[in-house]
Amino acid sequence: MEFNRVVGTRRSIRFFKSWKPVEREKIQVMLEAANRASRSMNADYPRALVVNRDDLDKKTLDALRNPTTTADLDLAPTYIFWYFDMNYPQGTPERLKELVEKHVLTPSHGWSKAYVDDFLWPQILKPLSQIPEAVNFMGGTETGIAICNALNAAVDQGLGTCLHAFTAPAVIKELFNVPDSWYPVWIQLVGYPAEEPEAGGQRPRKPLSELFFEGNCDTPWKEDPKVTEYLKKEGMIQEPGPFPYRAQEVRMLSRMFGLPE
Repeated sequence: MEFNRVVGTRRSIRFFKSWKPVEREKIQVMLEAANRASRSMNADYPRALVVNRDDLDKKTLDALRNPTTTADLDLAPTYIFWYFDMNYPQGTPERLKELVEKHVLTPSHGWSKAYVDDFLWPQILKPLSQIPEAVNFMGGTETGIAICNALNAAVDQGLGTCLHAFTAPAVIKELFNVPDSWYPVWIQLVGYPAEEPEAGGQRPRKPLSELFFEGNCDTPWKEDPKVTEYLKKEGMIQEPGPFPYRAQEVRMLSRMFGLPE
């Protein structure tokens, strides 16, 4: 699938083919996409624990439930528990100097090993790494970028996926020996969609002019109609929901899975 269409087709899928497992190879593609995401300081922020639903006992599954995730958890065959490692600042000087050696960070932009050792690490990055709020903010932000890549990689492979809140991190920590330094971010559910991949149409979004600005924050970004039409043809901008048959689709899926209508 072309990139623009992948972005446009991504939905939060909540009806999965519960009987159809996800191939391990496809999960690896998602993890590799996350691993290749942009990351400041070239730090290893994200951590992921992949678990198949059928390998979890009832007690664990029940601990993960809340009123809006119960059905999703029962239907999705694979869960990815996403974390970031709070120890990510460790090794920062070595990683940055490695990028200097590989000519990624170059003298033309002020980089050198001496700059890393004598200024950047001791005066900026090290002090920041000792502030928990800064560590958590950066860790959550950078891991979110990685998860975004994993979401799009799932869509590109014909999978359905959705993010859910971490409702029982202590249970998962104890059951799977999750390290103390791992901070929970999201649970990603993965499976083959039982609903149509469009899931009733593209989700509502405000126009760019209400969210983005140019030159200063008093000047809204003015959309070019030609670009908008191009993105519609490419599939990034798709038909908004709900489709005329969406209510019937949800009703029939609910009946099929024995869920409330």
